[in-house]
Amino acid sequence: MNVRTLCLAILYDKEASGYEIRKMSTEGEYSFFVEASYGSIYPALQRLESEGLVTSHIETHEGRPAKKVYKITETGRETFRNSLFEPLNQDVFRSEFLFFARFASILPAELVERRLNERLADLDDLIASFNKMLKECSRSEDQWLIRFGIEAHGKARDYIAQHKQELIAMAQSDPETSQAAE
Repeated sequence: MNVRTLCLAILYDKEASGYEIRKMSTEGEYSFFVEASYGSIYPALQRLESEGLVTSHIETHEGRPAKKVYKITETGRETFRNSLFEPLNQDVFRSEFLFFARFASILPAELVERRLNERLADLDDLIASFNKMLKECSRSEDQWLIRFGIEAHGKARDYIAQHKQELIAMAQSDPETSQAAE
């Protein structure tokens, strides 16, 4: 999936400004699907508009700057739907946490333990936010996705909790070596 398809997906449900599309794709419900930067969304919207897949209009509100709002066309809806028939790429998974864990053996045990505990707390917060979203969600497809997220992150949390001592044991326990590593 690319940024162009992501923009069509967001506009499939409702009109949105470029800012709203960026927000939904970087920190909102669409941030879980594909990586989209601020710099890639606006060029994609311009291409979609030039191809007749979206239209735009300017909305003005008193006391606020005008904003350009995009709306998907029927051709855009058909293009988006057809894109869903294309073969899926492999999921891309990148994790700074796993990168950190990869080098646990050169780090102080105290730091490794702290990062593991931070990760557990972050996962607890994420799972709690998913549970909150699930209660507020009415679309069956969205509920399925949220439950998938709860399950996947719950399994990751369980693995870390059950095996964190193994990673801590791989870290350096000697205070002198630990200070040199910092």
